[in-house]
Amino acid sequence: MIAWLAPDDPPGHFPPPERALQDPPGLLAAGGDLSGERLLEAYRRGIFPWYSPGQPVLWWSPDPREVLFPAEFHCSRSLARSLRLRGFQYDFDRDFKAVIEACAAPRSHSPGTWITSEMQSAYLELHRRGHAHSIEVRRAGVLVGGLYGVRMGRVFCGESMFSRATDASKAAMHALVGRCLTDGTTLIDCQVPSAHLRTLGSRPISRAEFLKYLA
Repeated sequence: MIAWLAPDDPPGHFPPPERALQDPPGLLAAGGDLSGERLLEAYRRGIFPWYSPGQPVLWWSPDPREVLFPAEFHCSRSLARSLRLRGFQYDFDRDFKAVIEACAAPRSHSPGTWITSEMQSAYLELHRRGHAHSIEVRRAGVLVGGLYGVRMGRVFCGESMFSRATDASKAAMHALVGRCLTDGTTLIDCQVPSAHLRTLGSRPISRAEFLKYLA
């Protein structure tokens, strides 16, 4: 059973879900499971899961929605130089499991993770079914950065990224943008704003406008 809640404004940066629950803008529902069918139906409606261990599955749809139009990607001179000199190599869907595990790993500023084992299993299943994809960034054959998300038609719904080397996550986004420009993807869903994404050209649009792209 899913308990539907009253939504509206976006959560902004994602704090831990237990903090967001004190003031849950954009929170639509609590409960249910992470079956492939439920996840795909949620993404078709502009809804995504995000919760902490021990909580029910929480379902979100921020308004406004942070997005990145591939043609608006901002590659600064310093980033362009970094991409030329750091010796990154790029792959698509070569090792989705390694990417989601790296995204779930604890970080110095956030020892916990919302990418639970249940979440990992759910997205691995979406990957097996051809809906979830990863971008991998390697240097000298070693995985140093990447991202994963779900593609819905011409919208790529980004979920998480990681970096183990300077600019590796930006390199992953750069590679994703390049792929979007060649395969007809018109929009990258960033869900909520962050300073990191804003430097790359993300901006907010209304939930209604976002849903038009999904439609």
